[in-house]
Parts: sequence; structure tokens; C-alpha cells
Amino acid sequence: MARFGPRERDAGDPSERMRRPIDSPQGRRLYSQRIATVEPVFANIRHRAVSTRWQLYCLVHNIEKLAKHR
Repeated sequence: MARFGPRERDAGDPSERMRRPIDSPQGRRLYSQRIATVEPVFANIRHRAVSTRWQLYCLVHNIEKLAKHR
């Protein structure tokens, strides 16, 4: 049993207004280029954030080890 049935699309809904141009042939072609231009930027930022968090974790771990052994 599905909790949510298919709902009618409202032409004035902001999501629907965005979906229409993207679902067109030209929109699909343009949107597919986004993967090569925009997505890598976010991936690099995320990778750096993870790398920075990992380095911070290692730094804290090493400081704790130094504090315990002194």
C-alpha cells in the first residue's frame, strides 16, 4: 500500500516550472553539460572539507597522545 499516490502537477508550482525547461530536448542537452562544469567544483569542495576534517581529527588525536605521555 502506497502512502502517497501520484499527485496532479500544478503548472504554477515552482518545481514544475523548473522541470519543464529541463525536460525539453535542449534543456537535457544543456543540463548534461552541468556535470562537467559545476559538479566537479562541489566535489572538490567536499573532498577538501573531508580532508580538512580528517587532518583535524589526526591533530587532536596526536595532541591527546602527547598530553597523556608527558
